[in-house]
Amino acid sequence: MANEAFGGSLICGKPFDPDGIEHALIDCPDHQPDGSLAWFENFTRHGTPVGKHDPVGWPTFKDWPAHDSLTHQQGYYKWLERAWRGGLRVFVNDLVANRQLCEIYPLKRNTCDEMATLKLEAQRTFELQDHIDAQSGGPGRGWFRVVKSTAEARQVIATGKLAVVLGIETSEPFGCRQTWGVPHCTKAQIDRGLDEMYEIGVRSMFVCHKYDNALCGVRFDSGTTGVIVNIGNLLASGSFWNAKTCTGPEHDNTIDPAGVLPPEVAKWLPPGVGLPVYPPAPHCNTRGLTSLGAYMVQGMMRRGMLVELDHMSVKAAAQTLDLLESVKYPGVISSHSWADPSYFRRIYRLGGMVTAYGSPADSFTAGWRATKPLRDEFGHPGYGYGLDTNGMGPLPGFRQGGAVTYPFTSLDGAVTLDRLRTGDRVWDVNTDGVAHYGLVPDWIEDMREYAGDEFAQDMLAGAEAYLKTWGGAEARRQT
Repeated sequence: MANEAFGGSLICGKPFDPDGIEHALIDCPDHQPDGSLAWFENFTRHGTPVGKHDPVGWPTFKDWPAHDSLTHQQGYYKWLERAWRGGLRVFVNDLVANRQLCEIYPLKRNTCDEMATLKLEAQRTFELQDHIDAQSGGPGRGWFRVVKSTAEARQVIATGKLAVVLGIETSEPFGCRQTWGVPHCTKAQIDRGLDEMYEIGVRSMFVCHKYDNALCGVRFDSGTTGVIVNIGNLLASGSFWNAKTCTGPEHDNTIDPAGVLPPEVAKWLPPGVGLPVYPPAPHCNTRGLTSLGAYMVQGMMRRGMLVELDHMSVKAAAQTLDLLESVKYPGVISSHSWADPSYFRRIYRLGGMVTAYGSPADSFTAGWRATKPLRDEFGHPGYGYGLDTNGMGPLPGFRQGGAVTYPFTSLDGAVTLDRLRTGDRVWDVNTDGVAHYGLVPDWIEDMREYAGDEFAQDMLAGAEAYLKTWGGAEARRQT
């Protein structure tokens, strides 16, 4: 539901529209007539604010969706339905927001208040559930079911449907921003926020994301993207990231020298302010988990929620793992390759789960293979993926030499899938990669072809691995 985030005018197209696909999958007005004004799309896709694309979505889809197009809808519900029919059984829908990006982006139709945005996205998720129910014969009969417990998830899965788990990935949860180190939230706000989100159905949450907040320091972004996010950190908190040269084996992502910034980004810097100079890499954020951050983690544990470790600085992640280990709390996840691998052993020892960010079959299966010995050691079979669909990150591109033969049998053997057609467009994972969520089964088939049945079995066990980790957290909930 990220089309409602960032002011509601940055991601073009909707995951559904009651009036049909021709109303859902249309481009943003500012991308007309040829994409030349779509500077954010052009910059994130091509590295320059100058570029063009065919803005027509339905029914031709000439230039979008595409695996590397970050501002066009990639999660239309009929595409998600194909992934479900292809074997997907647990789907985590993170509600997302970023106040600073919303305020910076000049076009908006929604508020920049992060918590209001998250509530709207949750509302839209339940509206989608109702929409699918209406198409399936009435309330409760659709294949898309938001679940609030592992028992409910198992019941949904047993009937062959998709268990949808609500999560939160936002930069200032419950208003917990900071300015010059001064927090803008209290313990009472955190408790109210956790209670409210839990009541809505949220069961998984990031403590910090992209910008240092009143709860913890973040794991840096690299490259030119890192420069942009660092400017956002300045505008959000009053200071750039504070980094030191790491002295231990763990480290955050490297802050690269300033890249070439488009004028639309460079103007965000306050007058007379230049980009900072950092010490030699490897870089570590000097900010860790604050006392409010520790209170937040403890509050999540009391409610049996899953703690997302990704996006925390290595200092904050280590402190969070210390808290979890002190009470043997298993509800911890690294979902999309944003935690230092040195922490994987600690995650698995607790009973947590590690999954990887989506990438072409050869690189994704290399990550699976590298972490398999740890899963075997701790008796945690099962693997998963974090695609970050609509989350300002690319989906897996095609693999050089990819050899998916159409039609193919889904990983669970339940259905036969041919090339996906939507409107006039036909997609092929061998040439298009994962252009949208409907091509997830094709991507997994490519990985099965590349890595073999051992990989396939680990993927088939992924839903159960997730539910075991979540169930371990539930068992520690304090009612």
